[in-house]
Amino acid sequence: MTIRVVVADDQELVRSGFAMILDVQPDIQVVAEAGDGAAAVEAVRRHAPDVALLDIRMPGTDGIEACRAISAMGSACRTVILTTFDTDAYVYEALHAGASGFLLKDVRRDDLVHAVRVVAAGDSLLAPSVARRLVEQYTAGGPRRTAPGPDPRLDVLTGRERETLLLLARGLSNAEIAAELVVSDHTVKTHVGNVLAKLGLRDRIQAVICAYETGLVAVGSPPAEGGGAAGFSPAPGRN
Repeated sequence: MTIRVVVADDQELVRSGFAMILDVQPDIQVVAEAGDGAAAVEAVRRHAPDVALLDIRMPGTDGIEACRAISAMGSACRTVILTTFDTDAYVYEALHAGASGFLLKDVRRDDLVHAVRVVAAGDSLLAPSVARRLVEQYTAGGPRRTAPGPDPRLDVLTGRERETLLLLARGLSNAEIAAELVVSDHTVKTHVGNVLAKLGLRDRIQAVICAYETGLVAVGSPPAEGGGAAGFSPAPGRN
């Protein structure tokens, strides 16, 4: 099956570069390019792609508003946000807008192609470095739980499912979670599916939001140099 993609970025060189990398793949076809959010939404409406790559900062309708509009139209298209992180202070908002993944603007060629395939397959993409930044922004201004004790929403989860949610919030892949819990990949997929179903979540990214909003995890010490999710720790008393 060919994965149909729309690429939206106001910088022509960036946009065309991403499009060229993707279009040469045997299973990916770039069906449209857009220079702003409004054009991206129209391209999704017209071409019904599987994936839309949306730069956050675009003139007029930005990537977050475009993501929200695409979700509101009931499109099956899954959106991936392109961000620099050094200047973008509102990535957390994109989570609630329905984004299925995040990529840095300096993403490597192979990682870009992999991300499109992963998101098109129905999974979400949240690298540890991305998760760490989201946590920083979350604690700086995102909604947070202040009531004492465990959030009752988590009562439906088993102990192992809570562990799985904790590791999802650290940005670990299924394979990494399997290694951490010393179980098979198939078992991890089952646990992840149970977590999403029991909590009424769409994907792994919504699971990350839930983990922080319920207070299951809190920010720990700063991550080690080059460390993925080393800056995350369980919230006190919530293991």
